[in-house]
Amino acid sequence: MKLLVVEDEKALAQGLKFNFEQEGYTVFTAEDGPTALNYFQECYESDKESVDLVVLDLMLPGMSGYEIAKEIRRTDEVVPILVLSARELSEDKAYAFDCGTDQYMTKPFALPELLSRVKNLLKRKSLVRPALAQTRKLPALYKFGNVIVDFESFEIEVDGERKSLTNLELRLLKYFIEHEGMVLTRSQILEDVWGEQSAFVTTRTIDNFVLRLRKLVEANPAEPVHIVSVRGAGYRFMPEEATE
Repeated sequence: MKLLVVEDEKALAQGLKFNFEQEGYTVFTAEDGPTALNYFQECYESDKESVDLVVLDLMLPGMSGYEIAKEIRRTDEVVPILVLSARELSEDKAYAFDCGTDQYMTKPFALPELLSRVKNLLKRKSLVRPALAQTRKLPALYKFGNVIVDFESFEIEVDGERKSLTNLELRLLKYFIEHEGMVLTRSQILEDVWGEQSAFVTTRTIDNFVLRLRKLVEANPAEPVHIVSVRGAGYRFMPEEATE
């Protein structure tokens, strides 16, 4: 397993590298965003040598950890990203999750807990990758109704107007599209879209995100025809017009 540690504090980076290597992992350290992203992209393009997990600081020179997470997610939607930061505010954590991170630990941290989290994230990734390979393949541009979804730019176009999506909004919309016509329960969505973050959110969070998506893609969010509710069950995505 190959880990990428993005940390500008050299002593901490070397300490993490040493301890991860003691666990049998191959470790590459980067002190800034461009170095980390170049390495990640090179590994990703080589396929067999792709990065298996990213340990990411948020306060970095020139390019924040938030920006790095967003860029990584443009390339790889599955690789686990574990934030290791001195930032403790709930707003910082929420934004990190919006940028696509999977777990968040604050400094100072307990090494056994960090190692355990890394182990669990890697185990989860090994289960998700095969399942993802069997998921319906979508084109870079997907059209339904008067909406065009651009998965690569994290944008949608509605009646000629382009709108940006957050990482989680795009992941949720893509999940609906991949499971077209299926009734998806809130617990299913929470597990498959939020993953490790599900411990920090509730099913009410899903309802709020659905409302946000409806405001973006529905002609009348109060009477949705694409992301429809199924009473007592959850939601269903209908590319053609439907009624609740």
